[in-house]
Amino acid sequence: MDKLEIICVESEAFYKLLEEVLRHFKNNEPKQPEKWISGAEAMKMLRIRSKATLQKMRDEGRIRFTQPEKKIILYDAESIRDYLDDFVYEPFDLSPEKNRKI
Repeated sequence: MDKLEIICVESEAFYKLLEEVLRHFKNNEPKQPEKWISGAEAMKMLRIRSKATLQKMRDEGRIRFTQPEKKIILYDAESIRDYLDDFVYEPFDLSPEKNRKI
């Protein structure tokens, strides 16, 4: 039979230890991307510098946005990723079997 070992800790030390453990797990939690991002963040994702280009994309319905207040416009980060994915070009398959001449 295994021995039962009892460890006594002062309550203040226990709570400090508990806070440290919680902080450790919170810092190592995977970060979820933001749903709504600012215009500056949207421009960074799209690698554009012009606010006019961003507005044109918004006006043409290429990316989703919300306008909770008159001067606040937020962009849907997922719709920007989808927009970029629409222009992905897959590499050619250059394996020898595919390139044999008949």
